[in-house]
Order: sequence, then structure tokens, then C-alpha cells
Amino acid sequence: MADNTSFRFVKYLWDDQKARTLDPVSRLVYRSNLLGEDQRITNTGGGNTSSKITETDPLTGGPVEVLWVKGSGGDLRTADKAFFSSLYQSKVIGLKELYDRTNERGPKTPVEDRMVGMYPHCTFNLNPRATSIDTPLHAFIPHRHVDHTHPNAVISVAASKNGEELTRQIYGDDVVWIPWQRPGFDLGLQLAEACRKHPRARGAILGQHGLINWADDDKQCYELSLELIEKAAAFIEKKDRGDATFGGRVHASLAPEERRRVLVQVLPWLRGKLTTGGSGSWPRQIATVQDDETILRFVNSKDAPRLAELGTSCPDHFLRTKIKPLLVDWKPDAGDVAGLKKALEAGIEKYRGDYLAYHERCKHADSPAVRNPNPSVVLVPGVGMIAWGKNKSESRVTAEFYNCAVEVMRGAEAIGQYVALPQQEAFDIEYWLLEEAKLRRMPPERELAGRVIVIVGAGNGIGRTAATRVSTEGAHVACVDLDAAAAEATAQQVIAKQGAGIGVAGSGISGCGPAAAIGADLTRRESIREAIAQTVLAYGGIDDVVVTAGVFIAPDSTGRVSDEQWSKTFAVNVQGAAIAADEATGVWRDQGLSGSLVITTSVNAVVAKKGSVAYDTSKAAANHLVRELAIELAPLVRVNGVAPATVIEGSTMFPRDRVIASLSKYNIAFSPDEPTPALIDKLGAFYAGRTLLKKAITPADQAEAIFLLVSQRLGKTTGQVISVDAGLADAFLR
Repeated sequence: MADNTSFRFVKYLWDDQKARTLDPVSRLVYRSNLLGEDQRITNTGGGNTSSKITETDPLTGGPVEVLWVKGSGGDLRTADKAFFSSLYQSKVIGLKELYDRTNERGPKTPVEDRMVGMYPHCTFNLNPRATSIDTPLHAFIPHRHVDHTHPNAVISVAASKNGEELTRQIYGDDVVWIPWQRPGFDLGLQLAEACRKHPRARGAILGQHGLINWADDDKQCYELSLELIEKAAAFIEKKDRGDATFGGRVHASLAPEERRRVLVQVLPWLRGKLTTGGSGSWPRQIATVQDDETILRFVNSKDAPRLAELGTSCPDHFLRTKIKPLLVDWKPDAGDVAGLKKALEAGIEKYRGDYLAYHERCKHADSPAVRNPNPSVVLVPGVGMIAWGKNKSESRVTAEFYNCAVEVMRGAEAIGQYVALPQQEAFDIEYWLLEEAKLRRMPPERELAGRVIVIVGAGNGIGRTAATRVSTEGAHVACVDLDAAAAEATAQQVIAKQGAGIGVAGSGISGCGPAAAIGADLTRRESIREAIAQTVLAYGGIDDVVVTAGVFIAPDSTGRVSDEQWSKTFAVNVQGAAIAADEATGVWRDQGLSGSLVITTSVNAVVAKKGSVAYDTSKAAANHLVRELAIELAPLVRVNGVAPATVIEGSTMFPRDRVIASLSKYNIAFSPDEPTPALIDKLGAFYAGRTLLKKAITPADQAEAIFLLVSQRLGKTTGQVISVDAGLADAFLR
């Protein structure tokens, strides 16, 4: 019996005790999650599993065989029951009659696509999960349980020039070889025929594609998947070329700190080039950086130019990585950033031309129009890989898939010769009308999709609420705060609400999700510079900066603050915002993309009163800083301010001593032994009562104003300070 000690190249995770507690569908979900847990078995979003299960027919009340199969859009690692389609097995098999009545049938014929529209008619029990195009691969195999995975080791065999011979050498009669064919109904029929001709076979290698295997017991099917992958991986390991992998090294990796320096300087510039330039403009992209030893071995190698030009083999891979990556012709020895930018510019121009020529050469009369012709994977010798996507999840998946592609190439070159999918076949997958229809069905992008927003002061109050608000509109948020733990709490709050996304890739902070936490001191330039650099490494650039951090130092009993307290007040409330703007300016200019800066000031800036002279004058200076920066940063960056009245909810600026001082100042009755929340409520009621609208001002009110200013809803507003104060006549514009 197999166990964890039986395998070196995959993880054995099956737990009999747990499996015994599960019903048949839950066991399918369990098996799927175990397979998806190991990235050496299948990539994110890839592969399908199925079980043919006897259910009670809701129409007849009698038993019926139901095919439960992972549906479209699910991921094996994270899928639950809702991600599985359920179909009457007999109805799916019965579709063969309809298929056979068509005169023209076979790979890529119109009937292949029409059959996909028939699967919903086979649905069992009104299951709403869309059915995968791989469904026939499961239905026509005459065994109860089927696993279809994309293991790097097996795809290495499938993508080898002598793949059929290698399959026999590794597996004997246990596994059959089926040459490349686009997934669909006809491929399902081919698998049925392979099972008929080879009744002792336990699986098949699908050329250029992956592994499919079967059994009549679900645990045996799981163990068989691991066994077949283990055999391929062990075979490759014996022939691994060691230091000669990919022809050996021709470039040396830059030291980690040098790689970081190069990336921080190049990423925003590159992001701008991939958004504008050439003959068009495209949506803003989010980056994921990978610079581990595995990817560096490839980009530094002799064979990298040849293999990168061939592109990827597995359809799952190149749908994200495109037909090929851009490998930059640059020698990393000197770490010359100017030279790298020049090489990238030339490389991008050539890549666009190649991509447009590929589309023109391969398109059919009804093919969709050409899509974004920019590379989604950029390889830099000595530095690593930069993957791009419309959001962080997409770019992490792209990076993950090219990591897989590199491993496939390593294995294929070790045991033979790597071959990529022919370009016409690749095009017919990339521009498949079914894929186009899927893209058209996707919901429209959210308002701040593709944007990266740095929020300084994100740990509490207005900053935390603003982070949540902009993230609901699709923004990626760098949560920066002096309190790193508070910044982390905000980032986790955003991730919990928006989801961490999929894709298992990214080095260091670049492996983050839609929010990243960064500890920084707004009063120290080097600290803010590091926060900006961290954001660039996380997402590839910066679009907007929001400064909500501020400090109010309560005066002593005589109404005074010390010189040091004056300095700190101005350092945080004025100079800190100026530092943040100054450090972000280099990124904005390198990108060449429009951006915005929002500074939280205060209505106190225009109201003269006793008891807060340092704070009020600092906020007056912040108001004017908004106007000065609007002139300095135009036309690229809009600069505005949000001026709240006193916000107590969620604020760290109201410790108990300040609340008591304020209650005393305004002659509001209180008892010294009252709990702090009760005292805060009294003060809040007072502040609300003095407004024209008689309403308390909350962090959500300020966050809404911040959202409006970073969005295009107020896209022609700059140099303005918007009061959000429920109406304070003393603060009216003067």
C-alpha cells in the first residue's frame, strides 16, 4: 500500500480515516484538493477530476448514474462541491448519436463547439456550474474515477520530440500515447477507443498536454496519479544534466541587492511602456517578480534564447504566458539600467511586431481581432522573470505557469528534445471562439482595476477604511503605517474581503495578494523611499498615493506644546506628506501614466481657535502644500486634499487624556470614572451637534471622498481641498 515514504517527487496526502467520513461527492472534492495541493501535480486552475456516482433521480425517484466532474473555472486545490458539474452520464454518452449524425466531424470542426452547448441539456438536478470542455474526456472513459492533471514531469514527456517512444520506455503497456489534439468531444471518443484497444492500460499521455488516468476505486485513482507522475520524475532525475542544464550558464546573476536596485528602477518604466506606446494603449498591468535560483538558472543559460523563442507547450500555460516570453538581449555584468531600458524598448517593439505577424499568419475568417500584443512574461538575464496580468492574481498565475514551462523544458531537454506546440495549434487555442465567448461573458472591470494605491496611515481610522473602500473598486493597496502590525491587520482585512486570489508564485513581497503591509515612518525620507520601493516590487508601479497619517499632540494644562512637539506636528502633518509626494514623483515620471495624490488635511486649517495652534497651523500649511504640489506635479499627477471635521470613530488621535481635555474645554459634563467609550460618545455627540447637518463624521465619509478623488469621477479636479464636515459654517470657503 502506498504512503508518503513511497514517493520522492510528489506528496502523498490521502488519509483513510478522513476519507471514510465523506460521502461519494465529498470524496471527489477531497481527492481533487489533495491533487491540487501539490504544484508538481497540477497548476493553478488546471486539470479536472471526476467520479461516476449513483444518485437518486429527482424526476423518477430511482437510481441513476451521475458524472460529477470539475467544472469550468475551478481550481483543484481550492474547489468545493459548488465547483463541480453534475450530468446524467447516459445523456452525455447519448450525445454521440447527435455527433455521429453530423457529416463533418473531428478536431476543430463546427460540431465540436456545438457539442459544448449540449452539455447543459445533460445537467443533473439543476446544477448551475458551467461544464468544462474536458467533460467528454471523463465521460467516455469506462471507469468510475478519472484524474486529468498537468504535472511538469509528465508534460516534459508529452513535450519531447520522441514523446511516444519515451512513454513506452517509462510506462510499458500501462500508459498509452495520444498525439496532440485540442480538447473536445472527439478527444473523448479517442480515449474511449484507446481503452477498448488497450484494456489493461491505466492511463494516457496526451501529447503536449498532460496526463489522464483512471480506476474503479477513488483512492486507487489518486495513488495511480502519484505513481505515474513519480515514474516520469524519477526517469528525468536520472538523466538530469546538472550544471549543464539548458546548455550551462553564460550569465552570472546579480547579487540580491543589485537585482532589487535594477527592478525598482526598471519596473515602473516598463509598466508604462506596456500600457502606452507603439500604435495603441492598453489597460494598466500588475507585476509579479520571480528571482529564485530555478528561474535565474534558466534566464542565465546558453539555451534560454532558443527555448524562450519556441514558447510553451501546454495549452494551460500559453493562454496566460502568450505564445512566447520576451527574453531581453542584455548583459547583466555591469547592472546598467539605462542599457537595460534600451534593450527592453527594442525587445518590446520586436515582440509586438512578431505577435501581430503571428495573428495575421494564423487567423481565420472568423477569428477575433488581435488582442494586447505586449509580452506577459519578460525574462531578464541576471535578474529573473517579470510576469504581468490585469490584477495580482492573474500575474501570479502567469508567473506560476512560466515557472512550470521552465521545468517542462528542463525535463524535456534532459530526456530528449523539447518541442513546443505548433503556432497554428497555439493560435487556435488562444483565439478559440469558445475562449472569446468566455472572455465576453466576464463582468466588466471594476472602476479602479489595475491601479496601485499607496495609503500612508493605513493602520487605523480613515486610512484603514480608505484601503477597504478602494479595494472594493479593484485597486491594489500598499498599506503603509508606522505601526507595522496595524498595517498588516488592514492588509489582511482587505484580503479577507477581496480574496487572496490564485496563483502560486512571486519572490518576497511580490508574492502578495491584493494588499501588502509595509511598516514605515512618514518623517524619515529613507523609510518612505523603502516603502515606495517595496510597493514597486510588489505590484510593478504606483498610480495613486493617499496620505492619511497625522498627529495631534494635546497641549498641557496651560495650553502649550513644547518646541519638540511643534516640530513633530509639522514633521508628520506637512513635511511627511511632502516627502511621500517627492519619493513617489520619480515613479510617476518613470511610468509616464496619470496618477493622483490625496492628502488628508482638516477643517481646522481655516478656523482660528484656542488650544490647537500647532495642529491647526500645520493643517493650514498642508492645505497650501496641496496647491503647491498641484502646480509642481501637473499635468501628470492630480493633487487634492480631503479636509474632515473631527473624526473620532476608529481614530488613534483620541486617547483618553485628549478626550477628557476636550470635554473639559467644551464644558461638557462627565465623571472621571466613566469608561473611555462613554466619554468618546459624549464628545462625538457634541461634535455632531455643532454641524449644520447634525451628523457625526466617520472614516467612511472621508474614504468616500478619497475614492472620488483617486477615481476618474473627479478626473479634472486638482489643487482643491474638499471639506467633509457635515457643515461647519466657520470652515466655509473664504
